[in-house]
Amino acid sequence: MKEKVNALKEEALESILKSTNLKEINDLKVMYLGKKGPISELTNHLKELAQEEKKEFGKVLNELKNEITSKIEEKIKYYEEQEIKEKLESEKIDITLPGVKIPMGSPNILEHIIEEIEAICMSMGYDVVDGPEIEEDKYNFELLNIPKGHPARDAQDTFYIQEEEILLRSQTSPVQARTMLAAGGDKPIRMICPGKTYRRDDDDATHSHQFMQIEGLLVDKNISLSDLKGTMDVIFKKLFGPTCEVRFRPSYYQFTEPSVETDISCFACKGKGCSLCKNTGWITVSGAGIVHPNVLRNCGYDPNVWSGFAFGFGAERLAMLKYGINDIRTFYQTDLRETKDFDRKEKNND
Repeated sequence: MKEKVNALKEEALESILKSTNLKEINDLKVMYLGKKGPISELTNHLKELAQEEKKEFGKVLNELKNEITSKIEEKIKYYEEQEIKEKLESEKIDITLPGVKIPMGSPNILEHIIEEIEAICMSMGYDVVDGPEIEEDKYNFELLNIPKGHPARDAQDTFYIQEEEILLRSQTSPVQARTMLAAGGDKPIRMICPGKTYRRDDDDATHSHQFMQIEGLLVDKNISLSDLKGTMDVIFKKLFGPTCEVRFRPSYYQFTEPSVETDISCFACKGKGCSLCKNTGWITVSGAGIVHPNVLRNCGYDPNVWSGFAFGFGAERLAMLKYGINDIRTFYQTDLRETKDFDRKEKNND
């Protein structure tokens, strides 16, 4: 029996030594240590031996099994490590090679300038207010001193949805009217309302049937045109630099009296005259004025006690001026080739 054990040991150790890969060593494990292997067969013969021989032979079989198991496990570990090394070598990545550049979008400049104006106005205590884009005629026109039949309605070229009563708002001024009505006529108001507006217009390089408008309103006691001038001065100096100058020219709007056009000194030529400012040295950027007494009265405020000013400008126009964009349609492109320079222009102007 001992001779069989020794012969089995020599055979197993030699086979383990000659194995060349993980599959062969696993096959040897099944062959020698499996339930039908030679060690299991020898173990089954223990019952035929006397008690003393059984004890001694059992010890020898355990030592054989442990030694073969140990040698097989060492080989398995070795071959597994070799497989990992070979896999790592075959899948090696040269991290010194340049990566593939994936085209990415950038923040839209139009959205950026709206957020910039919001931040400027909020620093002066203004609230940012929103309102519906599908609006009633009375908020879009009547409360703003533009009654039915007024010629200004034709100039707005409004998109009506239902019998000239429901429409796509042609300005963000309805938000001002709603805010004044909600305030009850006895509270000061300081708000801006950026948002989409809609007018029947040809889509070309400088016009669009949909555009972003930003309007501001301040209502309080003893408000004058100088307060409006100071506010405009802060906004445009923040947008176009501390050397930017602001001037007012008389104008006419139905909802303000007096009304003014706001010009800024040309930032391209510093007032000397160029193609951007049409050789005048000035660029018109906003309409504004003192809130008309009829508008205050229509929205619940006593014009003998309260006064205020309002202003408005197109976000696209400001962005086109600030970032040197010639085509208004560029803001709404999804082609990355069209918008790839937005991020660079934004950083250069910040």
